[in-house]
Amino acid sequence: MPGGWLGGHVPAPGYLAPVSPSLDLSAYRIVQEALTNVTKHAGTAQATVDITCDAEAVVIRVTDRGALHRNGHVLAPDHGDGTKAHHGIIGMRERAAMFGGSLTAGPRPDGGFEVRARLPLSAVTS
Repeated sequence: MPGGWLGGHVPAPGYLAPVSPSLDLSAYRIVQEALTNVTKHAGTAQATVDITCDAEAVVIRVTDRGALHRNGHVLAPDHGDGTKAHHGIIGMRERAAMFGGSLTAGPRPDGGFEVRARLPLSAVTS
């Protein structure tokens, strides 16, 4: 990536729920780490960040169309059992879990990689 730039697309959300500063920061850090992983591992300078929110949860989805490998090895999906996770994914999962949420990460069927986090609003009190 020339100059360290990562191009992407962040669509404007249709609904914004009030969230606590702690959930807001965790959502930001999840997106930040997912984009860091794109620059380190995907071999592409393109990513899409989708953030949706309704009365129940904030859902974050970061996708790329990069390679399905890390250091020459094909990546297996990581659905939360911890057997395939690397440090960045573990940290994102811990942030989601603080709010009773979930995080999955793995190759997309049509190519590239996806990180998806769901942060329930019901667990947020401050």
